[in-house]
Amino acid sequence: MTVYREVLGFRPLELDLHLPSGPGPHPAIVYLHGGGWRRGSRRTTIPANLCSTLAERGFAVAAADYRLSGEARFPAQLDDVRAAITWLRSEVDCSRTFLWGESAGAHLALLTALDGGDVDGVVAWYPPTDFLGLAGDLTGAADDSRETELLGVAPSADPERARAASPITFARRDAPPILLMHGDADDLVPATQSVRLAEVLRAAGAPVELDLVPGARHMWTDARDVGAIVDRSAEFLRRQLPR
Repeated sequence: MTVYREVLGFRPLELDLHLPSGPGPHPAIVYLHGGGWRRGSRRTTIPANLCSTLAERGFAVAAADYRLSGEARFPAQLDDVRAAITWLRSEVDCSRTFLWGESAGAHLALLTALDGGDVDGVVAWYPPTDFLGLAGDLTGAADDSRETELLGVAPSADPERARAASPITFARRDAPPILLMHGDADDLVPATQSVRLAEVLRAAGAPVELDLVPGARHMWTDARDVGAIVDRSAEFLRRQLPR
């Protein structure tokens, strides 16, 4: 456990660093947990041994906490992710820097990378990508939704703020390579969120890959082989390394 950021008035923000054996430089990952921006921690990974598995495969992994929506409103979380990247690069001999997140963490990873973030690739598992479109994708979305807690206002009540918090807003040709993986039976964050982002990124000429996992729901519930999903994601990042 390491404190990577201290913001006056808030708890110290911590990360767990998982290092591969042998000398660097190492490809490095900042891992961001899910939990609807309001719960979870750096130690709630899916699967539970994800960070150690990636370290065994040669990646340095910093699993980082960030301020939750009950502590601070958006964009505080983006500031935290950027600080984690800066810390990692200052403390670890990194050959490349990647972001890997699931659900809310995947949203933050995408938004950081697309909104000017200097990273070399992103793995995003079942991310919310379009706050204004989410209500139409998900029956029963309400003003007390997770997105409302993050923004401090319902997305429909402040479209400009909702767009500023949506990765789809920042699709650009020079985006880093992105892998989107989403269960096609996800009833919490519908797969249309990833499909829509992939379409916009492709239209912009950005490098993006989209995998829809048959039968899988949120958090890879009912996925046939989560290990294969991890393998696919790690191999995607491996392909971004210099030959």
